[in-house]
Amino acid sequence: QVQLVESGGGLVQAGGSLRLSCAASGRTSVMGWFRQAPGKERQFVAAFVWSGGTTYSADSVKGRFTLLIDNTKNTVYLQMNSLKPEDTAVYYCAGRRLMGGSYYSPGTYDYWGQGTQVTVSS
Repeated sequence: QVQLVESGGGLVQAGGSLRLSCAASGRTSVMGWFRQAPGKERQFVAAFVWSGGTTYSADSVKGRFTLLIDNTKNTVYLQMNSLKPEDTAVYYCAGRRLMGGSYYSPGTYDYWGQGTQVTVSS
């Protein structure tokens, strides 16, 4: 069983930046980030496929959020710039054992972090 430990959430003003980190205790094929706002479904944010280094991101965050990878620490970072109030949510790190299929669906992920709150004030 792989454990995912997140850190880095907090409160920031609109236009500001935050960096979330997710450290995995073991090997995964895919690392992803999702977010969930109150009363809404869990939403895909970004994903990284270790084999080949391909990244995927939601249209709503393209150009603002970036995935950063530290192979030596088995850690994936979500660098969030130009934050907007609508980015406010609990952010979850997720991992998959296998590649393939949809990286956008939370149901395809095997491991989940505890979640970290990101609040963007206007």
